[in-house]
Amino acid sequence: MSRRLSALLVAAFTTMALSAAVAPSSAGAPAEVDPGLFAALQRDLGLSADQARARLAVEDLARSVRKRVAASADGGSWLGPDGRLVAGVTSQARAEAVRQAGGIPKLVSRAEPALDAVKSTLDSAAAKAPDTVHGWYVDVAGNSVVVRSRPEALAAARAFVLASGAQAGAVRFESSLEQARPLIDVVGGNAYNIGSGSRCSVGFSVTGGFVTAGHCGNTGASTSNPSGTFRGSSFPGNDYAWVQVAAGNTPVGAVNNYSGGRVAVAGSQDAPVGSTVCRSGSTTGWHCGTIQARNSSVTYPQGTVSGLIQTSVCAEPGDSGGSLLAGNQAQGVTSGGSGNCRSGGTTYFQPVNEILQTYGLTLLTEGGNPPPGGECGKGTYSGSLAANGSAYQPNNSYYQSTAAGTHTGCLSGPTGTDFDLYLQKWNGSAWADVAESASPGNTEKVSYAGTAGYYRYRVHAYSGSGSYTLTTGAP
Repeated sequence: MSRRLSALLVAAFTTMALSAAVAPSSAGAPAEVDPGLFAALQRDLGLSADQARARLAVEDLARSVRKRVAASADGGSWLGPDGRLVAGVTSQARAEAVRQAGGIPKLVSRAEPALDAVKSTLDSAAAKAPDTVHGWYVDVAGNSVVVRSRPEALAAARAFVLASGAQAGAVRFESSLEQARPLIDVVGGNAYNIGSGSRCSVGFSVTGGFVTAGHCGNTGASTSNPSGTFRGSSFPGNDYAWVQVAAGNTPVGAVNNYSGGRVAVAGSQDAPVGSTVCRSGSTTGWHCGTIQARNSSVTYPQGTVSGLIQTSVCAEPGDSGGSLLAGNQAQGVTSGGSGNCRSGGTTYFQPVNEILQTYGLTLLTEGGNPPPGGECGKGTYSGSLAANGSAYQPNNSYYQSTAAGTHTGCLSGPTGTDFDLYLQKWNGSAWADVAESASPGNTEKVSYAGTAGYYRYRVHAYSGSGSYTLTTGAP
């Protein structure tokens, strides 16, 4: 991204954030984002701390809008130049539904499932792709599938697409000199070691261990610092794995920010294309960029990996398996890429929710334990919700905090549902969301450092129904 374009985006995002601050539903930047994050954003995206906070505030709002427009945005969604969520739609009826949900509709000729089908056709023919084709991905903003190839071999790329049987009219070609590789084979250092010496980075802590990249080790391989065993691994095709750690190792729901602190993980809500993301790895520490595409395929020397998050974040060998965050939301683990953190490059990440679902794992959030937990306080409330229903606690009312301090809430809903939790504060004329946890699961936790005032929790059954329990604490 050029400095001029970055400056224009910064101005647009800042204006959006200042405008949004007037509305009760957007009460400012996520309070739980670690301050060390802003130094990395300033370095890698040319932002000041205030500009970074404004941008994250707008993108936090966009994630909520993305959830509301999901049923209508059959052409996918992404962030526009002003930071607002744009949703691709194939009909005027869908466009109106997107507008009602707070998004900006854009009429497109192809639905996202149709683009995914084109990409799947290319995935099926991956073994026949020439070495000069570096990968392909669904570009929702461009409403096409992009095939990346060396510039002198575009004819070979077109021949590959035609031979695959993919719909050629939905494909466009992009010249690229990058050659991705798995980021591994750096010996020594912190993070964790595999076998007799190779090193990778921990992704995110889960109950009993952590998730990481599949190319870091095969099932059954041993690790040290922390000590453990790969209980599952897949590469190529996918690039995910999980390590069960031995007794004496304590997984914590946080990520090293390489500035002397940790970033608490609050959940794993997917961020839309265009969002700001930051990566943590044991070779190069913290670096930031943006999401360029989701469901991207990339060809490594070992084979093609599909379903990846494509980003502008830099990375180097040894960063493999490390964490990708959007604010405090886990996004994925580092797979591989091109370039380095001196000249830049493209880096790919295996989505974390796919790893959790594949192996039946539970992501650890801030505090090191899956919510709910005793650290949330002594107030306990329960209720029952129908699908898409909401309830307010405590007891359909509110509570008063007479001092500044931390408000915590842990929600547990029925197994197999998606229940979300929002903390609201009275701003003098309306209730405004000040913290939220909206991961795709039945357990949520919020922690908010607030001033004195009136507060309440909203429990929302995004999907599924049944009884819930909410544990809370306040200053």
